[in-house]
Amino acid sequence: MTQHVHDHCLSAAAALSPELHHSIERQGVLSPWAAPSLAFPVSLCRSVAGQQLSVKAAASIWARVAALSEAPEGLLEVFCEDQADQMRSCGLSGAKVKTLIAIAEANRQGALEADALRALPPQARSDRLVEIWGVGRWTADMANIFYFGEPDIWPDGDVTARKTLEKLTSKRRKTVRTASRFAPYRSYLARYMWRHADAPPDL
Repeated sequence: MTQHVHDHCLSAAAALSPELHHSIERQGVLSPWAAPSLAFPVSLCRSVAGQQLSVKAAASIWARVAALSEAPEGLLEVFCEDQADQMRSCGLSGAKVKTLIAIAEANRQGALEADALRALPPQARSDRLVEIWGVGRWTADMANIFYFGEPDIWPDGDVTARKTLEKLTSKRRKTVRTASRFAPYRSYLARYMWRHADAPPDL
């Protein structure tokens, strides 16, 4: 993140509410996105596995899932119907097991090549991803923000981001409309909201 992006967010926030402006000002310039450490299909599976869980619980379950294979690159080969019971024993729900199997199948069919997906516009990439059973808009938004580094995604399906923005502005105003004021840097607004939610009360 550059000072220019931070200044843009501050300017947009100042026109909306003092609380939002104060939060962004106190957090300062955000650190850059970390480079992805996993192959995209595996990263997508990890995102699905951690949905609606605390960070600690998600990490614990994923550690058990990852142990199903000796190497990360071979993990998707484990995600198949024959291994469904073993996957569930790691703490995955039946729906998540089905989704991971669907992601592995899409990968085998060549539908999840990162370079090909990166060449697509964000909306087209999302549309491609949600064609996979169990992959919804939230998962696609997380992939766009954290894997592909898209700067202008507002994940309105993320409860924490949405509720925090409502708290700092107004519950009567649609968050999609509020977030539009931060274009073309709505992903940074989301990051500010997540950081605010995890921050001490005086932040």
